[in-house]
Amino acid sequence: MSDVPAYKRILLKISGEQLAGDRGFGIDPSQLDFVAAEIEAVRKIGVEVGLVVGGGNFHRGVAGTSLGIGRATGDYMGMLATVINALALQAALEKHGMYTRVLSAIRIEAVAEVYIRRRAMRHMEKGRVVIMAAGTGNPYFTTDTAAVLRGIETEADAVLKATKVDGIYESDPMVNKTARRFETITYDEALQRDLKVMDSTAFTLCRENKLPLIVFKLTVPGNLYRVVMGERIGTLVTT
Repeated sequence: MSDVPAYKRILLKISGEQLAGDRGFGIDPSQLDFVAAEIEAVRKIGVEVGLVVGGGNFHRGVAGTSLGIGRATGDYMGMLATVINALALQAALEKHGMYTRVLSAIRIEAVAEVYIRRRAMRHMEKGRVVIMAAGTGNPYFTTDTAAVLRGIETEADAVLKATKVDGIYESDPMVNKTARRFETITYDEALQRDLKVMDSTAFTLCRENKLPLIVFKLTVPGNLYRVVMGERIGTLVTT
């Protein structure tokens, strides 16, 4: 294997639940520090990093409907939750000595810059970790779709989706212990099988823009580095 990174610029998608760790809600400081250390390892080899983080550790828009909250309002609440997580990640990354910027799709100038595509790319070119918060800024779109959109906009070499499982399975491995894991799969097959690891809009955007997607387990130390270096970790989804 080459000692040169396989991907020069990545868009890393992290779920809010991963920041909660075993707590299941809120932010676990040890998990936050772990994520920062994983990102630091790839920054040290010159990889440019864009981040999109979910907000499910605080609120999910869909869940709000069960509380009598309209879907659009619930989604905006979820977007604000991603801003909380983005600020927490920024603090953790800077504690590890990295330069960062938080760019938000919703105007919230007191804590974040407004997301502008060229601004995000310029920050990455300067070696700053760019955390893109508030999803797409529109309701009814998941943070998975936001991550793919930002990956396309910033001309990332690949979108890396960090999950709690080690790739894409034919069915939920937490339920079906004999479920088969895919090492590689095409977007067409993923859509045909209706695999739930990402929504169909995100899959379709990746396919139409020929953007590789790698789904991998973040909680194994060093996995992010291995993926960036081109090791076969997780599942690679391509056209």
